[in-house]
Amino acid sequence: MAERAATRVRRSRSLCVMQTSTPFVYPPLDTLKRVANDVWIVDGPLIRFGPPGLKMPFPTRMTVIRQSGALFIHSPTPLMPDLRTELEALGQPRWIVGPNRLHYWWIPDWHRAFPGADVYLAPRIVEQARGRIDFAYRPLDRDQGYSWDTFITTLRVAGSFMTEVIFFHQPSRTLLAADLIENFETEKVPFLWVRGLMWLGGVLAPDGQMPRDMRLSYRGQRAALRQAVKRMIALAPDRIIIAHGRWFESDGTAQLQRAFRWLL
Repeated sequence: MAERAATRVRRSRSLCVMQTSTPFVYPPLDTLKRVANDVWIVDGPLIRFGPPGLKMPFPTRMTVIRQSGALFIHSPTPLMPDLRTELEALGQPRWIVGPNRLHYWWIPDWHRAFPGADVYLAPRIVEQARGRIDFAYRPLDRDQGYSWDTFITTLRVAGSFMTEVIFFHQPSRTLLAADLIENFETEKVPFLWVRGLMWLGGVLAPDGQMPRDMRLSYRGQRAALRQAVKRMIALAPDRIIIAHGRWFESDGTAQLQRAFRWLL
């Protein structure tokens, strides 16, 4: 059963060509936007993702955290020249992080630009990347033992197809997620058929949740997923930054309870 569910997810999620001119995204793109002390987001371009003939639009978002001049780069978006200049004014990338098997596409570009940074990858990214990751990297295979432990808490949420690694920036009380929650705003989705699919998937704002196809890959790990969500709630985040759609600027703990009420 779990393998069939994972196969459905696998077939439904294949990356297509990047798009940049669309109402779905959050301009200005490819520039730092301050969220809290030492925390910034970068809204990136649109990607289309899904089975052939039914590619769904996904706006993208990266998060940057600074600690003593070292930068933690979460789910990288394209490294444009002006963005690189902005980043180097903040500090130097030290950690480049792919938080799940679907968030890796631009990491090779960042690795070439910043060869001194350590690349950390969630499980199965190399398998998913099909040759794009041809350099040394470090696995995100545990919850502790990283050089960022003193200011970022790491929490792996393991599933049969997808393992997503969640991060919590302790000083700002900011939770970083990628696909664990998606929250697409209706006014940014001009096509009724896309809105309908997003509604069916449980990812329309203001009630964005874990996508229903992603839930299938956690069917056999439901108890572990529940425990992971409880740990996230116990961290009491003030805000939650997600990769796709409107992120949650306040009431982070309440948003977790709302988004995972189907599980809790």
